[in-house]
Amino acid sequence: MTRCRACLAPSPHVFLPMGDHPPANSFVRSEDVLKQQPVYPLDTQVCLECGLIEVEDQVPEGFFEHYLYVPSGATLMHTHFGELAEIMKKEAGSDLVVDIGCNDGLLLSACNKLGCRTIGVDPAANLAEIARSRGVDVDVGYFTAASGAALAEKYGKAKVIVTTNTFNHIGDLHDFMAGVDHWLAEDGVFVIEVPWAKNLIAGNEFDTVYHEHVSEFSLLSLVKLGAFFDLEVVDVHRLGVHGGSMRVFLKRTAAATTPKAIVAEMLAEERDAGMLAVETYEDFAARIEQVRGELIAMLAELKQAGLNIAGYGAPAKGNTLLNYFKIGPETLDYLVDRNTLKQGLYSPGMKIPIRSLDALEEQRPDVLLVLAWNFFDEIRQQQSAFSARGGRFLVPLPRPVLVN
Repeated sequence: MTRCRACLAPSPHVFLPMGDHPPANSFVRSEDVLKQQPVYPLDTQVCLECGLIEVEDQVPEGFFEHYLYVPSGATLMHTHFGELAEIMKKEAGSDLVVDIGCNDGLLLSACNKLGCRTIGVDPAANLAEIARSRGVDVDVGYFTAASGAALAEKYGKAKVIVTTNTFNHIGDLHDFMAGVDHWLAEDGVFVIEVPWAKNLIAGNEFDTVYHEHVSEFSLLSLVKLGAFFDLEVVDVHRLGVHGGSMRVFLKRTAAATTPKAIVAEMLAEERDAGMLAVETYEDFAARIEQVRGELIAMLAELKQAGLNIAGYGAPAKGNTLLNYFKIGPETLDYLVDRNTLKQGLYSPGMKIPIRSLDALEEQRPDVLLVLAWNFFDEIRQQQSAFSARGGRFLVPLPRPVLVN
């Protein structure tokens, strides 16, 4: 990259080159297992002017038009979006709520139950059908400056525009923000929910980076990005989901209230954590190499002991870990995932078969490598029978640990 996609500062610093990876959600059909997948460099960079962690946008054209990730696969996300819907209702009243990247409609269906007027936008036609089955109206297509203007004409101005775990997928943030500027009412609020880059660094969460996650945001990066469009950060909520996230509220400068104290507090935390210092990222890269060595050694020891190991979850983040650490079917017999859209497919790159959770009862593995570690508490509770019969969980981050 030659410049930061948020603040436009030149020459982001490369600190964790991870080699060539296929896109993390490019799951493989059985008939294609022997074919070579397209791969692209995954070089993690940081802007030392705003703390944005980023990778070059190399996602193939049309990639998001048939997508396999759905938030409804995790019980936690139903509660999470139910609470967010309450906030959206309070902000919008009877006015329009827009969800960009609405996926399977989980958030907007909760908003609809509260009597909100809603519209979703998403490029994935397959997920739009799921959303519509929940009673959610979806405009299928990519969100851009041009489409934002057209959607404002079609549906009227939006009092709330929300995007949850979608903003980190956007290659051209300035074009996206221009679309928000077209559609957002003068007294409206733009709400961004994304993983917080400070947590990524503190928790060794390198696997949050993949080709579709082109950005991992600091709060400072969102402050600087918003300023290009006369949008001011007025509030932030700390969130526990996805390894530690933030929900950021932006309003037009002319309509903005005094920012809540937490905004300055979190900006100070970023400075104090060294998010603009190159040494912070060099130290992070060294820790990831330690994690890699420890995890590979632990897996080898378990295999040498004759134990059967499977992976729990087939999330995109898991595919970053598997491909960077070169952990394949010689180590993991299979992966299990609750998402029926992934079952019967193979993981991208390492091509490990993905099965339903029934495989845990049928095959009875000894150890589960928890690739969906961000939902470990939920997984551990759901798999109490696995634990009861002596099964152990291997949680890879922030450092590998075996849990009974």
